[in-house]
Amino acid sequence: MDDRYKKIALFAGGAAFGSLGIKLLTSRDAKKVYTHGTAAVLRVKDFMMKTVTKAQENVDDILASAKDINEEKALEEEMCECGSVEADSVSKEASEDGLSEEGCECSLSDED
Repeated sequence: MDDRYKKIALFAGGAAFGSLGIKLLTSRDAKKVYTHGTAAVLRVKDFMMKTVTKAQENVDDILASAKDINEEKALEEEMCECGSVEADSVSKEASEDGLSEEGCECSLSDED
């Protein structure tokens, strides 16, 4: 019988504690704390989104520059059929103007 009273007491205590907890959580002071906490979280979110956006812009700039460099290298290699290491000395302006492949070993080997 002692066990039965213990279970009833625990149930009644839990119900009372739960009711008191609900009253505390729905009080004006608690709502004020929740509001300020939520506002702080939103400020942090805005700051983080700005930081992420800046990082994405920097990554996009780096990616675009890398693609430009690779396109320039590909144009230089197309101009030099032999694919020599000295093909890097061919300038982009020379390839756009249709000038000869100065510095390319394949143009030197054709003269022999």
